[in-house]
Amino acid sequence: MRAYPISWRGGVVVAATLAATGQICAQAPAPAIASNAVDPDAYRAAAALVARLTIDEKIAQLLNVAPAIPRLGIPAYNWWTESLHGALGPVPTTNFPEPIGLAASFDAPLLKTVAGAISTEVRALHTLGRATGRLGKIGTGLDTWSPNINLFRDPRWGRGQETYGEDPYLTATLGVAFIQGMQGPNPASPDVIATPKHFAVHSGPESTRHSADVIVSLHDLEDSYLPAFRAAIVDGRAGSIMCAYNRVNGQPACGSTMLLKDHLRGAWGFRGYVVSDCDAVVDISEHHKYAPDPAAGVAVALKAGVDNECNGATLSGTPNLGARYREALTRGLIVHADIDRALIRLFSARYRNGDLVRGIVARTPTPVTRIETAAHRALAQRMAAESLVLLKNDGVLPLKPGARIALIGPLADATRVLRGNYSSPQSAPPISVDAGLRQVMVAGGRVTLIPFTASITDGDPVPDTAFVTPDGRPGLHTDYFNARAAAGGDPNKATYATTAIATHIERNVRSGAAQLRTVGERHKIVWTGALVAPETGTYRIALTGVTGAITLDNNRSIAANTASRWAEPLHLSDVDLVKGARYPLRLEAESSGSGLPGVVWKRITRTPERDLAAGIADADVVIAVVGLTSDLEGEEMPVKVDGFAGGDRRSLSLPADQIALLEQAKRTGKPLIVVAMNGSAIDLRWAKANAAAIVEAWYPGQSGGLAVAETLMGTINPAGRLPVTFYGDVAALPAFDDYAMTGRTYRYYTGTPVFPFGHGLSYTSFDYAPLRLTPAAIGAEYGLRATTTVRNTGKRAGDEVVQLYLNFPDTPGVPRIALRGYRRITLAPGESKAVTFALSPRDLSSVTPDGVRQVVAGQYRVSVGAGQPGTGVPTRSANFTTASTIALPR
Repeated sequence: MRAYPISWRGGVVVAATLAATGQICAQAPAPAIASNAVDPDAYRAAAALVARLTIDEKIAQLLNVAPAIPRLGIPAYNWWTESLHGALGPVPTTNFPEPIGLAASFDAPLLKTVAGAISTEVRALHTLGRATGRLGKIGTGLDTWSPNINLFRDPRWGRGQETYGEDPYLTATLGVAFIQGMQGPNPASPDVIATPKHFAVHSGPESTRHSADVIVSLHDLEDSYLPAFRAAIVDGRAGSIMCAYNRVNGQPACGSTMLLKDHLRGAWGFRGYVVSDCDAVVDISEHHKYAPDPAAGVAVALKAGVDNECNGATLSGTPNLGARYREALTRGLIVHADIDRALIRLFSARYRNGDLVRGIVARTPTPVTRIETAAHRALAQRMAAESLVLLKNDGVLPLKPGARIALIGPLADATRVLRGNYSSPQSAPPISVDAGLRQVMVAGGRVTLIPFTASITDGDPVPDTAFVTPDGRPGLHTDYFNARAAAGGDPNKATYATTAIATHIERNVRSGAAQLRTVGERHKIVWTGALVAPETGTYRIALTGVTGAITLDNNRSIAANTASRWAEPLHLSDVDLVKGARYPLRLEAESSGSGLPGVVWKRITRTPERDLAAGIADADVVIAVVGLTSDLEGEEMPVKVDGFAGGDRRSLSLPADQIALLEQAKRTGKPLIVVAMNGSAIDLRWAKANAAAIVEAWYPGQSGGLAVAETLMGTINPAGRLPVTFYGDVAALPAFDDYAMTGRTYRYYTGTPVFPFGHGLSYTSFDYAPLRLTPAAIGAEYGLRATTTVRNTGKRAGDEVVQLYLNFPDTPGVPRIALRGYRRITLAPGESKAVTFALSPRDLSSVTPDGVRQVVAGQYRVSVGAGQPGTGVPTRSANFTTASTIALPR
């Protein structure tokens, strides 16, 4: 991949007359749009296969669970695989930082490497699925429903953590990097097919996503909501795309001719397959009322170009889901050619990714040993370090060797928070901030962990070391019981065999069924052994998963989970434990292949103020680890607590008990360092005014605590940048469900943020030489180069994120300012490097109110520096003028 910034390649520009200005637009000599590469041999093989299928076999293949066709040697396949920041599977995989943290690195080449590592693990999980006879189950496919390239337009959106931030350019370039890393060097023969989502104009609220009609202007559509998807197809050459739940200007996204035909397959030349978000096709008739009944709903989607329907009912094995397609066929709402077209695209993809074999050459399977390797763990550690953003530093950081640290806050020793959402519950042993500090602390230094009181962020996986089998060995005795036939055909009313189908020892409360051929998709698991606490104190304990219960110490029932809803809040129970004592333990849980069970706990104190005063007394510095978790902000979930609702946020504030903790710590007079873990912008006004330093850590992945510790101690010099604006209050924002971009994100917000987009500090300093602009020979409107030299003027080696911003001529529709290039470089003390940005016509373009993308004639200002110009960071600026207006394609 060429050096960043990645330009969004345009097609041949057709001369047109701009009605708004009366100007004649010139023709830009840009390359033609590259159609999404499709292997003709794979297409022919797919067409021949589809011709041999019966109508029943065809209809069955339209859903995300595609059954095997034994008579033709076609194995089962499940299109549902997730890997936003790590492969999700039944065995431990590598957990990288949440995508919002990946974006904070401003390092597209490193993200491409990360995506390549995830791709390797996805292929290895496919190998495991074949070896264990579990093809057709979630997480065994050779495609992935990633990346999420929706625009994080509003910090209240719970799923914004899955995205690359609020800027179209940053999102587009990082999305392309992820897609290229995931698919590999040859899009015609991808390692794993990437599926950018959710197409399009989708960013909350979660509570109305199944029924909302998002009204968006032509300007905002072209300017903000579609650029990342265009780049994913045209530049990234993604092999698939996922359509969203919501309507866009009246049409369901999964039935939108404007999105799926006019833009995707028309203007952008897409030739891959389209998959719906889960139950988005059901929504067409059930919630949007766009179609009168389910059969008409699937017809709308299929006719518009949806090739594969993700249906949530496949999770429970609900039968006859294909009946809607047969009815639509019988009623003449669709024809056989509609079904064949979709299936040829789907089977072509399976030939291209190697799931199906063409001729005598088969792709070499990726061994399971490639999952969670030492190299991948090191890569997760590096990316976590690059994602950290130093927001404020009054000189207290880095800490002096031998510092005596009082470590406080509900997330100080937390591990669940590191993983973020859409993450495998099983990964390498996670490293909390507490564990990370103890690992890097030098002789003479000290870390005193001060437990917090009960909090809404509680609940971390119980470590392996806390479990002992009945006969004293590490782990738990585990019995598996397969489900009998469900009562009345309802898979949610299954009963279970009384004789175990498999028995073995597990290190932890994790389902090992993926490696056991005899264990069915739906099963019950019983663990027995003892629980051993590492410290004496009060613990809050809960069981995660679908349905189950914990019994501890002589049949005392302490926690139960009877929920079957996604992301149901934990039912935590308090119990007092003594260090080293063995408490007889029995855990029982059900699993349906997707809701893997687990047990979580959290040690708390019942005397927080007294413990805090005593622990801080002889400390040199106080480090408070505070924030949110992806169990509070995330995808549509039944969470209703102060400040949170349904997965989204109602407030930007930290939880009230955390604010009180920070205020108490401040009153001690000791220097206060705030480490924030969150997936979205939070109100840091108090911390900015009162803390000596602030580090934004996001949800930093399995090695996040070590990355934070090394940054605090100075082993790592931070250089991350904010991919979102940090506002002070929701009062500064438009209504959440208003998709107009006016007043949103740094490009259109006119207020003063707490911390601006692109902000981030370092332990060293940098200087920028005057900016030199070199326009194209035929005029700047056809492109130009901007060059500066960056010098490390400090005493430490460090990275600098060089950013290029553009100010446009004063014409209707232009943003206040816009990022149009970035590059992360490393400089030793005193070292200098020249940095050049090549800006294409698309990079220089803006959008008219009626949705026409163009490079407008007039004067522009280019600023290159450590952040946005005018925010107090080093920048250099220069002006240039374009002589004519040129229009660009959609």
